[in-house]
Amino acid sequence: MTVSFLFLNAAAMAADICPQYSAGASAGNLGSSLINEASGIAASRKNADVLWIHNDSGDSARVFAVDRKGALLGIYDLSGVSARDWEDIAIGPGPIEGQDYLYIGDIGDNSGVYPYVTVYRAAEPSVDSDQTPATFTLSGTDSITLQYPDGPRDAETLMLDPVTRDIYIISKRTSYSRVYRAAYPHSTSAITTLEYKCQLPWGWAVGGDIAPAGNIVIVRGYYNASVWYRGQGTNLWDVFAGRQCSVPLKIETQGEAVCFDADGCGYFTISEGLSQPLYYFSRQGRCNMTGDIIRNGVIDFSDFAAFAGGWPLETETADLNKDGIADFGDLSVLADTWLETEVWP
Repeated sequence: MTVSFLFLNAAAMAADICPQYSAGASAGNLGSSLINEASGIAASRKNADVLWIHNDSGDSARVFAVDRKGALLGIYDLSGVSARDWEDIAIGPGPIEGQDYLYIGDIGDNSGVYPYVTVYRAAEPSVDSDQTPATFTLSGTDSITLQYPDGPRDAETLMLDPVTRDIYIISKRTSYSRVYRAAYPHSTSAITTLEYKCQLPWGWAVGGDIAPAGNIVIVRGYYNASVWYRGQGTNLWDVFAGRQCSVPLKIETQGEAVCFDADGCGYFTISEGLSQPLYYFSRQGRCNMTGDIIRNGVIDFSDFAAFAGGWPLETETADLNKDGIADFGDLSVLADTWLETEVWP
């Protein structure tokens, strides 16, 4: 009884700890004049040091691969699709196990008149961070057609849950932005009605992302951004009822895009306009340490709580001794690393 009580209280305390990020610094400027209205950004997990960016309305159906300093690596045309008002991009799993996909949200609707919106899904290609820029064609793109349950809406935030593979869209032009879900699997032949799940504590959301581990969510406005901690087994929409933690942004011309980096240890932002700076905000303290199960930068009681709450559990983060399952052997590793680590930030 006492041990269970400690674990429950530790989990509650974890939700009250706000991660700390640097004030942000420019990693470089976008080097291509073709990227003149950057509206979405996503960090590749497959290709080291590669970011995906696309323009807002008025461009063709294409995405750009750039390195972490903003230098152009390639232009990737999506064959057989259109670009009415692309607003955000996400990356994550899809129908084929082990394959990452690009999810591009044609979800902009300034006047709120379109009966449907579309999310395009394409298998992520291989990109070398040292390659010479060239133009490529991505074929086999899927179209996922969605409609809102409560009428047309303008939206600029698209997120892909790496845990469930659900698609999330967050509306923009309301005092409290509304969160909608398209549960996995996603039809590419029928129209899917989104589910309204909750609302944010503020409005005019223009971009968002979910960390690769699925444990932290970030949503930004033009001048504000917040992150929420997501406990193991928690529905994404329940996260927004918990404590929000304000995180820094730089003053940008028209900043709309945000994404976590490939290991979830920081986030990037970019603005519309030519040769805009690519800002990076690093997580303070250590990140992705052995034993840091919830990946909040410290090893503490919350990691014991997460471990106990899911045990026995086959999970990469909890399998600390790499024997294929989380069990008492991993608990021993966790205890040893905890004793050698700062308990609280």
